[in-house]
Amino acid sequence: MSKVITDKQTGAGFSNQARRFLAGTFSLSTLGPLAALLLAGAFFATQSPRFLTGTNLSLVVQQVMVVGTLAVGQTLIILTAGIDLSNGAVMALGTIVMTKFAVDVGLNPYLAILGGLIVCGAFGFLNGTLVTSLKLPPFIVTLGTLNIAFALTHIYSSEQTIQNLPSELTFFDNTFKIGETSVTFGSVLMIIIFFVTWFVLQQTAVGRHIYALGNNPEAARLNGINTRRLLVIIYTVAGVIYGIAGLLLVARTSVGDPQAGQTDNLDSITAVVLGGTSLFGGRGSVIGTLVGALIVGIFRNGLQLMGVASIYQVLITGVLVILAVTVDQLARRRQK
Repeated sequence: MSKVITDKQTGAGFSNQARRFLAGTFSLSTLGPLAALLLAGAFFATQSPRFLTGTNLSLVVQQVMVVGTLAVGQTLIILTAGIDLSNGAVMALGTIVMTKFAVDVGLNPYLAILGGLIVCGAFGFLNGTLVTSLKLPPFIVTLGTLNIAFALTHIYSSEQTIQNLPSELTFFDNTFKIGETSVTFGSVLMIIIFFVTWFVLQQTAVGRHIYALGNNPEAARLNGINTRRLLVIIYTVAGVIYGIAGLLLVARTSVGDPQAGQTDNLDSITAVVLGGTSLFGGRGSVIGTLVGALIVGIFRNGLQLMGVASIYQVLITGVLVILAVTVDQLARRRQK
């Protein structure tokens, strides 16, 4: 009898864990974007026989690899009711630092990569410090650091593209086979970053503190959370993630390009919003951000396969963003 009870309790415990896992992974804010992703995929599959091939789907993931990684850092900041307009420019500066250190300075490639990550993390630290110490709006702070990073990128690069990179900097463009499909190591790294971030947000105290901070900063502070330190850490970690996105960009293009990343800040915000994360903070999922990035990638890829001009791809993306924000606003009004 006791064994039966124990088995039932074990089964119930497993069931509860499964429910918590599914609830954390696929929240209500994520289900809508996921449905949109599946519907878009089904539509484009009827329009082009090439759409559902392994080669094409792998290409979609490669195309969203850089923006998707940027969007991970952007998600962390938006969950705190902030925003980061500087991430594309910071990423571009990181790529120039990495490539110039490796090619022009002759530094060990791994130290060059580390240097780029440190520079990006330092910009994140600067953003977080200005937001918390001077009480400046994140929009204004990151608009300022966007211009600083942009200027430093062009000054340090002397407007020159850095070429002839060592293989260590382009490693993540290498591929391996899954069946007949080639998959880049960069795509795998992006997926790993998403799921590590998901684990931190859903399964750790730090993640719960981030959501609490986004919901009500004052209540979070009164509950013993050091909100200033947490915000600085979040912005710094986001900066390092931008540096990783820069490394993926270098791997994909095989150059250090000072013109890179000029619209990636807006593209990363688009991915976060389409993924169901609230711009008002405290609600959303990094898995939703992955879905949002894939929605943009699938729409652009599918429309391209259909022969639709690229300007209409931008138009449709804008419409999707407005719809996503409208849904978020309606959801907030119902909760009040």
